[in-house]
Amino acid sequence: MSRVRISAKNANFSSTTHIAHEQDAPNVAVQYVGEKGGNDAPATYQHASGAPIESVSPLGYSVGPVTITLLNITMMIGAGIYSTPSSILLGTGSVGVSFIWWTLGYLLCLTSGAVYLEFTAYFPSRSGSEVVFLEQAFPRPRWLFPTTFAVQSVILSFGSANATVMANYLIAISGHQGTDWQVKGTALACYTLATLSLVFNTKYAYWFSNGVGLVKICTLLFIILTGFVVLGGNTRVERPLANFQGAWSGSSTATAYGFTTALYRIIFSYGGYNNAFNVANEVKNPVKSLKVYATIALTAVYILYMFANAAFFAAVPLDELENSSLTTASLFFYKVFGDSGAVRGLNFLIALASFGNIIAVIIGLSRRLRECGRQGVLPWTTFWVSTKPFGTPLGPYAVIWGLTVLMILAVPAGDAFTFVNDLSTIPTAAFNLAMAVGLYITRWRRSKANLPEPEFKAWHVAIIFNILVQTYLLVMPWYPPEGGQYAGDVSFWYATYAVTGIAILVACAIYYAFWANFLPRWRGYELRQELVHLDDGAQSNRLVKVATSDVADWDATHDAAGRSIEVSTTEMQVKGKE
Repeated sequence: MSRVRISAKNANFSSTTHIAHEQDAPNVAVQYVGEKGGNDAPATYQHASGAPIESVSPLGYSVGPVTITLLNITMMIGAGIYSTPSSILLGTGSVGVSFIWWTLGYLLCLTSGAVYLEFTAYFPSRSGSEVVFLEQAFPRPRWLFPTTFAVQSVILSFGSANATVMANYLIAISGHQGTDWQVKGTALACYTLATLSLVFNTKYAYWFSNGVGLVKICTLLFIILTGFVVLGGNTRVERPLANFQGAWSGSSTATAYGFTTALYRIIFSYGGYNNAFNVANEVKNPVKSLKVYATIALTAVYILYMFANAAFFAAVPLDELENSSLTTASLFFYKVFGDSGAVRGLNFLIALASFGNIIAVIIGLSRRLRECGRQGVLPWTTFWVSTKPFGTPLGPYAVIWGLTVLMILAVPAGDAFTFVNDLSTIPTAAFNLAMAVGLYITRWRRSKANLPEPEFKAWHVAIIFNILVQTYLLVMPWYPPEGGQYAGDVSFWYATYAVTGIAILVACAIYYAFWANFLPRWRGYELRQELVHLDDGAQSNRLVKVATSDVADWDATHDAAGRSIEVSTTEMQVKGKE
């Protein structure tokens, strides 16, 4: 591993190590640390306050082309395509516009993926995607964005929506409608089983996820082929072309609220197009690999979604489809095959698809939470960062499971899926907007520092389109539905999720102001980061409290990255001899 510390502005890169402290160079705006990871990627040059590069990933390097593709596909093909077509049709008003909305979602994911890919090209040996990108795009105020994103990630790290859908499909197999607590109990059991399947081995967890992903693709292909048979008039469906005649009728009655909620459902259905970016440090040559295989995964899912929607429209009358709630696919099977044992078996395949989605979500989210812990802004660093004893992130898994259990038990099952999906809309849009704008800031700052050009740069049109859509998603949730404030897609006030989302962001900011500003001033200390090495090979920052009287001594004996200057110099001498 090679290390080069660069102090910017206008630093020139050479084999000579240069360490500069901000107190010694007041004109220095940003200090960078250059380090090379073990995933065959170019050196990562990042702001010195960032979490350290792990020269050898304690989670291994088990993510190849197949896993990248299936990790994204497994997360995308889940509850969304089997549960949201009804609400998307209801929101857009017509079959034709719903197809346009699915295409719009695809384009949005492409442009957003370009932003993710350029950031990954800057920081190829860091997992966690948004955690890293926001940390590096906005290093000042110090730890503000890492703290805010970390806290909201912890608060929103639950997967109750997919667990609820899976529970509904499993109960549908029995032929009756479950009670509220039956749904909750089944959802809890499903999520617990998914979590346990990931705890004991990272490589086998990926293999299991890939296997479920293949089953999910085959299930969706079966629905599509069945749709073609329906369109050919060879099933019990009497008028398979009825919904495509006058495909645009009804779109004039759609409202701004309907279009907005439909877009939320579209985004949810494509959720996971960026999942593999969360494990970038476990991927060899991550930029090249993610550019090819993440794009293949997204395009394949888009094509599958379009044909699957055509199958649903061919088999199910529009009025029934609009009222099918979370079980659109179950209604499709009933219309084509009737009430038979085969239908129950197909419902089990849909439940399995939701199960695979749960696994993919937990994998990606656990890496984000672990990276939040490596930044040092969460308490109990070892809990978040350690991979002992099984080589898996047990701390993040435990938090995700615990919060999911809480959400399953606390939110009424009927509203859980919709509310939980919408809850993250405002925080997600806010951070995505900050990330897209932050990409321009990152470009400017790195250009001033004479840092190397990345392997990939996003087109301006892609970044601007992304900024516009994220702005739309921040503004439109406040537009009320026709019929009043209680006529939304939940049984309570239509904008509850928006207010709750903002409240989460405000709570994160208050938490940051309290521990990073108020407490240090009140108790007479300053925060400094310190590099720590764990027994499993993991590396992390840890924030330590340094008494105000000792700050000068601390800064004189530690570099900007939190390493002891004596240790850092020794490391460089050893590396130079190698």
